[in-house]
Amino acid sequence: MIIPLGHILIFAAALFVIGIYGTLVRRNIIGILLSIELILNAANVNLVAFSRSTSLEPATGQIFAIFVITLAAATAVVGLAIVLALFRTRKTILTDEMDLLKW
Repeated sequence: MIIPLGHILIFAAALFVIGIYGTLVRRNIIGILLSIELILNAANVNLVAFSRSTSLEPATGQIFAIFVITLAAATAVVGLAIVLALFRTRKTILTDEMDLLKW
């Protein structure tokens, strides 16, 4: 069964909108990082879908998706390290209480 490109794009758009909503609404830094991962996954779905439908070599989109997943993992590691450092100094991970310019 072949899924039409339109359905895949609607799914990716829904993932993207959920990620944007989570990024803008969440107060917890870890929730914001997870929402950013959703946005990157929506981009991956788009890469693979367009590669499958337009490219002569379908593996091109999958290679780009693996590259984006690798970058997302590195970003998550750096983000979680920053969250851990902030938690050690501030004892909270809520973004409303993160005013680093005020000591």
